[in-house]
Amino acid sequence: MKALSLASPGDRLRVLCLGAHSDDIEIGAGGTLLSLIARGVLLDVHWCVLSASAERATEALHSAEAFLANAASCAIELGMFEDSYFSTQHRELKMWLISLRERIDPDIIFSHSRGDAHQDHQEINRLTGNVFRNHLVLEYEIPKWDGDLAIRNAYMPLSEEVLDLKVELLLRHFGSQRSKDWFDAETFRGLARLRGMECRAPSRYAEAFTVRKLLLS
Repeated sequence: MKALSLASPGDRLRVLCLGAHSDDIEIGAGGTLLSLIARGVLLDVHWCVLSASAERATEALHSAEAFLANAASCAIELGMFEDSYFSTQHRELKMWLISLRERIDPDIIFSHSRGDAHQDHQEINRLTGNVFRNHLVLEYEIPKWDGDLAIRNAYMPLSEEVLDLKVELLLRHFGSQRSKDWFDAETFRGLARLRGMECRAPSRYAEAFTVRKLLLS
């Protein structure tokens, strides 16, 4: 399998991360971000959580700061859109993302997957493609009881050290989610092991994404 590098050590990469809820980005792309940083890529990250209030807002802020502690720069934005009702806030969400597009021009965007069963995730996926039409988008996955995991076509191998850090940060910062039967180390490590098997990752672990368009040069 031919490996295409997103960036080399010392390169600067502008990254936009979009998440409907406070733990989405970390679950779907946290290991990839940690891997790029560990590799020496200079990440300028704009991290946006669209629904974060009260305890969840505090969790979102502290977790983002921890994941991006060694990034070249980071900007964290927390939205106040109503959880579980994104489809009824379509216009407001679109205007928010258009305003974001006028301020930043990322090299790569991490956003929700088209086939995700969660209604808020679906809305963010539709709007990402609609608003950011000329950008590379990597659609990440969120494991859940709906059983909506899909075939993926892009993988980022994760070292065991990076995976351990990702899981440790998730469990440390999202106390509000620990009561959920799926939110545990076994779920995160198990999915990473399956995706690592699929791409034959030397380290045995990986995060997986869907890419709809990729320009080769």
